[in-house]
Amino acid sequence: MTLTPEIIALASQVVQSLRAQGETVSTAESLTAGAVSSAIVTISGASEVFVGGITAYRDEIKISHLGIDPQLIQTHTSVSEEVAVAMARGAIKSFGTTWGIGTTGVAGPNPLDGHPVGAVWVAIEGPVCQTIELSLSGERESVRNAATASAIATFARILRHRN
Repeated sequence: MTLTPEIIALASQVVQSLRAQGETVSTAESLTAGAVSSAIVTISGASEVFVGGITAYRDEIKISHLGIDPQLIQTHTSVSEEVAVAMARGAIKSFGTTWGIGTTGVAGPNPLDGHPVGAVWVAIEGPVCQTIELSLSGERESVRNAATASAIATFARILRHRN
């Protein structure tokens, strides 16, 4: 996973904003496999705002560690807006944070559950909630990098513009 200067700059904005508001964040990541957490903790002072993260690559971990209803996964598949939201909420509940970030999708090399490579959902849950759907192209690493960058950029934008 490559942390570009842009991702690091956005992660710095996230840490500064959370610190200024006295808020915390946790993550629940599937296809990004801890890259969102890694980007945040790259920033000096992140320990004040980042509590923890769960890499829930398999559905059984989403169920057992994040409390996701198996029926939700069966109905919508693990690559869905509903599961991304449930993951972010599960992170908040698991770690007792103000905010949760959930990422799920298909990095490749093969499609999954009828979803093409590059299908990604990111959910931000907290005082402001937002989901984004991405249709990314490229190889596995570029899909994961773009999903990570999108999650951090979306969260930074929410923190910057909320009132």
